[in-house]
Amino acid sequence: QVQLRESGGGLVQAGGSLRLSCAASGSISRIGAMGWYRQPPGNQRELVATITGSSTKYAESVKGRFTISRDYARNAVYVQMNSLKPEDTAVYYCNADVTDWSGRGLNYWGQGTQVTVSS
Repeated sequence: QVQLRESGGGLVQAGGSLRLSCAASGSISRIGAMGWYRQPPGNQRELVATITGSSTKYAESVKGRFTISRDYARNAVYVQMNSLKPEDTAVYYCNADVTDWSGRGLNYWGQGTQVTVSS
């Protein structure tokens, strides 16, 4: 069993910053891609950013404002969010492709953390 646990969400004023963290734990042999997705109120879940090795990918709406990074030793992924806008308000979810010790590869989601940006 593998768990992803996010932290770092909260309420911030427009123009402010937040840093989200996500740590994976459990029966982990290897982690491939890790990433962040978000679900704004009344909308579908959407990509924020992903990281695989040293390769990163960002949604156009966050390019230049958000930075994704990983700590491979800690099985963790982070996203530094600067210049936040009210439209960044959403529940943010961590995601990871994990291979466990039995060799089984599955995709996992965290429980989500709320980010609210006030105008």
